[in-house]
Amino acid sequence: MSDPGDPNYDIPDSEDQKPDNNQLDEKVASLQKSVDRLCYKFDEFVTTQSQAVAVDQNPKNKKNKTPNGQQLVQDDFTTDFSKDENEERGNWSGRLDFILSCLGYAVGLGNVWRFPYLCYRNGGAVFFIPYVIMLVFVGIPIFFMELSLGQFASQGPLTCWRFASMFTGIGVAMVIVSALVAIYYNMIIAWSFYYLFASFTSYLPWQDCNNAWNTEFCSKNLKPAANCTDLGFREGQNGVCYNGSSVYGLWNASVAKANGITPRPASEEYLYGRVWRLYDSEGLHDIGTLHWDLALCLLLAWVIIFFSLIRGIKSSGKVVYFTAIFPYVVLVILLVRGLTLEGYYSGIEFYILKPNITKLYEAAVWKDAAVQIFFSLSASWGGLIALSSYNRFHNNALRDSLIVSISNCLTSFFAGFVIFSFLGYLANELGVEVGEVADGGIGLAFVVYPRAVSLIPGATFWAILFFIMLITLGLDSEFALVETVVTSIIDVMPRLRKYKTWVVLAVSVVLYLLGLLLCTDGGAYYLQLMDEYSGGWNVMLIAFLECIAICYVYGFGRFKEDIRIMIGDYPCCCIPWDGIYWWWAITWGFITPVGVGFIMVFSWIQYQPLVFGSYVYPDWGLVLGWLMTMVVVVGLFIPLVYYMVVAEGSLGERFLSIASPRIDWGPALPKHRALVTYVPGFVRDPHGKDTMQMENGIPNDAFNFNTHDNPNGIHNPAFEKEAKSRF
Repeated sequence: MSDPGDPNYDIPDSEDQKPDNNQLDEKVASLQKSVDRLCYKFDEFVTTQSQAVAVDQNPKNKKNKTPNGQQLVQDDFTTDFSKDENEERGNWSGRLDFILSCLGYAVGLGNVWRFPYLCYRNGGAVFFIPYVIMLVFVGIPIFFMELSLGQFASQGPLTCWRFASMFTGIGVAMVIVSALVAIYYNMIIAWSFYYLFASFTSYLPWQDCNNAWNTEFCSKNLKPAANCTDLGFREGQNGVCYNGSSVYGLWNASVAKANGITPRPASEEYLYGRVWRLYDSEGLHDIGTLHWDLALCLLLAWVIIFFSLIRGIKSSGKVVYFTAIFPYVVLVILLVRGLTLEGYYSGIEFYILKPNITKLYEAAVWKDAAVQIFFSLSASWGGLIALSSYNRFHNNALRDSLIVSISNCLTSFFAGFVIFSFLGYLANELGVEVGEVADGGIGLAFVVYPRAVSLIPGATFWAILFFIMLITLGLDSEFALVETVVTSIIDVMPRLRKYKTWVVLAVSVVLYLLGLLLCTDGGAYYLQLMDEYSGGWNVMLIAFLECIAICYVYGFGRFKEDIRIMIGDYPCCCIPWDGIYWWWAITWGFITPVGVGFIMVFSWIQYQPLVFGSYVYPDWGLVLGWLMTMVVVVGLFIPLVYYMVVAEGSLGERFLSIASPRIDWGPALPKHRALVTYVPGFVRDPHGKDTMQMENGIPNDAFNFNTHDNPNGIHNPAFEKEAKSRF
């Protein structure tokens, strides 16, 4: 129903309504109140305008004229990105900078090397049913929550928890996870650089077995040996046919496989023997020597990261226009090429066209879908909060969440067609089933795909194109990981903001030095350990606590109003916020934490000690891995203990204190804090930085921007009922 205080309010026709005397008296009284409110607003408007005219006519204010309150809010919705809304912190300098940065952060190497493998392993097209369900109930809710939190507070993951200091540990854990992942993720980018440089030759080095790093079990060195004794050679009990002391072939492949002996593709031996030098290491205890070619590739990756972040989001926001878009161009080119290869259809059929509906009854399939959605969107690592903290206050976070989340999942689906078209060709060339060459993770990116490319005419070109794509996919994610750490440091120590270049340099140098361990003979063993334990179920625990903090401590009712003043009443086409916020209440308050809890419990139940190929990690290595996990978990609770100790009062008073918003919680700018009229006693300018003072000739009341139903202050355009949607 329209508010009687609204100038557009229509008085009901008395003949139609036929009210009794009491109803008539009530309506007369209501009409009188409305008239009084209109008179008050008119008088206030006249006073404000006369004061504004006085300021405008004052020669002293000609150069530095202060705009009226309405203009200050309207400026939030202009398309002028040449100036920052938050001058102290800075904002994205282009309309697409933020969306492309989030898309690049979410769309990473896992979209290419993990999702297609999971899809074929878990029933083909059937896998999309749990995948989409987990996207809707777990992925998008967490994504939208983090974007809204960072944008509302204009704070990174370490300082956005001022609504309840007891949850500061969530930010600490996020920064630790981002730092750990940034160390080994950039090493994978360094491997891609290594392969890229090695591809600039007419004959790819992983095409044959005649190199110094190849072993006698390299597939092209093994000859048919079923009739080993007839050839005059010796049959070993391990299934190997020996010519004297050297290997001739395999006389019994099954026996050889049982003894851990299989033919190794030349591309696999190139990765293990030349790139990793893993053949020179016996395990974690045998680090071996540092390889400077790998160290230089890692240095190159960090130099690119440094120069891309040298001006923070101002520079990285422009780099992503290439790094986020180029992979899609390459994927399209590779798909066109893949569909022209003989045997491509068998790969596509294996990927998607053989659905197995019975897989839906397996809990592991649902767990795989949830984990893939969760980690593919990079939720709860802190990067989404860090990136959104540089948004303008009225950016439509809901729109951006839907665009990025859906685009990320469609990218995974599309990449599967590219990968399996090439795997179909490879299987056809080798005369085997697609399942025998299909693989996931690092094996797909650095063994299977290079092997397939080496068999295609013009292999050099396709190899270069593929590894450039891997590099750009990885760089986007690395940008956000490092920016998360840098933003957190600067938010805690704002005086470092003007020295941000040096902060970026310091973070890059420290993480590079820590990453040198991965450039040794045993580096690949440590990378697998970090990948398994640094960002596993501990990240799910972070997500679970986020939901608890927002919905049950801060309160969903207040958070939905925080979102409302940012995105308005109609954020999604013509669908009102009042018509959809209940969905977020259900997901954030129940479905999402239950789903995340399911993933955690299932991960614990199905936990198995880490193995890498035939290498079984020793107990002390597993302890090292669990220490990485527990560092994150301990980081969650240390701030809670600290704040409980330093708070004053009884135990209950201390707990209430650290579970309540601080005075400086809320939007960064006073003009946006003034929109928070739904919280009694909310302080508009806790830092005393409001420049709109009486000495400028305009009273502070003129800038008391309130919601649409408040009779005082100036109307907030975010609540224009008749305005066109900004979706």
